Amino acid sequence: MSALPGGVSVSHLRVYDWPAPDGVGRAGSGSPHLHVASSEAYVVLGGSGSVHTIGPAGFSVHPLTPGTIVSFGPGVVHRAVNDGDLEVLVLMSNAGLPEAGDAVLTFPSAVLADPAAYREAATLPTPASGASDDEIAAAARRRRDLALEGYAELGAAVDRLGPAALRPWHDAAARLVRMLVPHWQDVWTRSVYAQTQATASALEGLIRGVAPHLAGGSVTATAAAAPPRRYGMCGRLQTWPTSP
Repeated sequence: MSALPGGVSVSHLRVYDWPAPDGVGRAGSGSPHLHVASSEAYVVLGGSGSVHTIGPAGFSVHPLTPGTIVSFGPGVVHRAVNDGDLEVLVLMSNAGLPEAGDAVLTFPSAVLADPAAYREAATLPTPASGASDDEIAAAARRRRDLALEGYAELGAAVDRLGPAALRPWHDAAARLVRMLVPHWQDVWTRSVYAQTQATASALEGLIRGVAPHLAGGSVTATAAAAPPRRYGMCGRLQTWPTSP
């Protein structure tokens, strides 16, 4: 079961302060990407910036200041833009899926068309492989810059063709994750679906005036993962386990 209600995962994000090749963001930018199955929400804790999205409504810029909440569903390409010390609490549906490949970066179309090339470009070295933090950071920045190349390609296509230009990118994303889906189905069944079924059962009992589920109430306390933060798509992440 998820550590948070409804199969939600949570992480604390410090958006990258690396200057972007296209000059967007006074302080830096994250890596544009989309999710194929999960929804995401930004709850802004501090700093300033914006999230740029490309979806069925076209291109949009959503300002981010403390207290702002912006959410976006599967298929919406999003890019976190840092204008200064941007920190965000990130909520994701389907805990376990985003961590298992649900996010697809907007690499150039030639890379998206080749699963092996995509995996090579998307995978970062790890401390376990002997990589230093500086080496991991450099690889994350190269990955970000490659995603921005594809993002510029996608933006130009949307300018020409409108939101219909997203269709080939969505199709490529679906092909890339297809082999992962059986594992996702297992994760989702044991977390989100199980919680949904438990709620359905509770409601059926309550409508009859009985509540046996209340006797099984529990409390779970979960600590954040210890530093150092890992390099995510949009910035440095502090994460919480998705299961107690």
